[in-house]
Amino acid sequence: MKPARLRADVLAGLTTSFALVPECIAFALVAHLNPLMGLYGAFIICTLTALFGGRPGMVSGAAGSMAVVIVALVVQHGVQYLLATVLLGGLIMIAFGLLRLGKLVRMVPYPVMLGFVNGLAIIIALAQLEHFKAGEDWLSGNPLYLMLGLVVLTMAIVYLLPRLTRVVPPALVAILGVGLLVYLLGLPTRTLGDMAHIAGGLPALALPDIPWNLETLRIVTPYAVLMALVGLLETLLTLNLTDEITESRGFPDRECVALGAANIVSGAFGGMGGCAMIGQTVINLSSGGRGRVSGVIAGVMILLFVLFLSPLIERIPLAALVGVMFVVAQQTFAWGSLRVAGKVPLNDVLVIVAVTVITVFTDLATAVLCGIIIAALNFAWQHARELYADSHDEADGSKLYRVHGTLFFASSTPFLNQFDPAGDPAQVTLDCQHLSFVDYSAIAALRTLRERYAKAGKHLRVVHLSERCKKLLKRAGEQH
Repeated sequence: MKPARLRADVLAGLTTSFALVPECIAFALVAHLNPLMGLYGAFIICTLTALFGGRPGMVSGAAGSMAVVIVALVVQHGVQYLLATVLLGGLIMIAFGLLRLGKLVRMVPYPVMLGFVNGLAIIIALAQLEHFKAGEDWLSGNPLYLMLGLVVLTMAIVYLLPRLTRVVPPALVAILGVGLLVYLLGLPTRTLGDMAHIAGGLPALALPDIPWNLETLRIVTPYAVLMALVGLLETLLTLNLTDEITESRGFPDRECVALGAANIVSGAFGGMGGCAMIGQTVINLSSGGRGRVSGVIAGVMILLFVLFLSPLIERIPLAALVGVMFVVAQQTFAWGSLRVAGKVPLNDVLVIVAVTVITVFTDLATAVLCGIIIAALNFAWQHARELYADSHDEADGSKLYRVHGTLFFASSTPFLNQFDPAGDPAQVTLDCQHLSFVDYSAIAALRTLRERYAKAGKHLRVVHLSERCKKLLKRAGEQH
């Protein structure tokens, strides 16, 4: 590796590690867990996926989407059941990758991707508002003005520094610069140490202290499946986004296997489950991180923070981290999607808006699923409308129908409406040269058409079927 590339990855990883710490602590607290569980999970998952995953430059850790999924389990059954869930979720992720199901992410339409990105950008921004509270009350007066001033200063450094130099990541300079300013001037603002104390030892191997029986399996399986699906979905969509930003290609199945293995190790060593984190990935990429070294540095630095550097890290002002995350939210949001209204079909605009809103108010899995369903229904509706038939009388007195389009569940009724069994002559030919049969509904529609002509005492002849259509009909027991 070239020295310049190595230096860029090291600095990017260091920058990313500062952004990982408050997020992982916050997500651990959301899930009613010890903050160290979030940091241990981030160290293990970030490091292992960076080393063995299929997408260099992407950053994984203890993600908020996972925390939301397992909070009910922790409240009802305790931390040990969570660790068992992380282990089982990891196995599901590995199976997903070994079965090469990562390619299913290709089924996610681009408008759904835009909605996913926009929704997460809004969530990242909204999550920072919690740092403007002291307990349950919003900051006011001088503490609020100081917080806002430091946030604006941080954002200004991030935006303006690249105009002067690109030698160091602007986010790193902003965090360290604002932190040093607060320390030297003794400014009374909240720091990372006010969220939680992060000093600790090395994570220790200890299997979950639970009864290993079918009842435990019944409790943890639904949470493990949901956690795995949410984690895989967020990871694969973030991988797609990283591919676009870096103009390179990752390997989704390998990433799934690595993520599953990392979750198993995390659960075995007392850490939270995790997946790709879009905010930290954007920080890493924008700071110049492109290789595996950046992710490894980010993960290892978190462990060093816990073991040796906690007194220094706890002095970092929350305002500096909030400012960086606001910039990340702004850079993550697909602003171009606001300009597509009127330039793309209205249905695609509705999908973008729907996925964005559902992501913000529910969860990522629900949003993407709803987006895919909406897009699929729109696709089916559009293709059903495109089916049409040309017809004319032949010299021998018969009639020829030439149907164009795709015959499937949504177009079977329009297909049948093209014909007039009662008014047609005794011999009718259906030319399928430009017609594709897709599903069982297509076979049923052809059978229904034959029956209608048979009841009218007429004969329907089908010609020019493609080999695929012939196989489909033969498998269903239809004669052609």
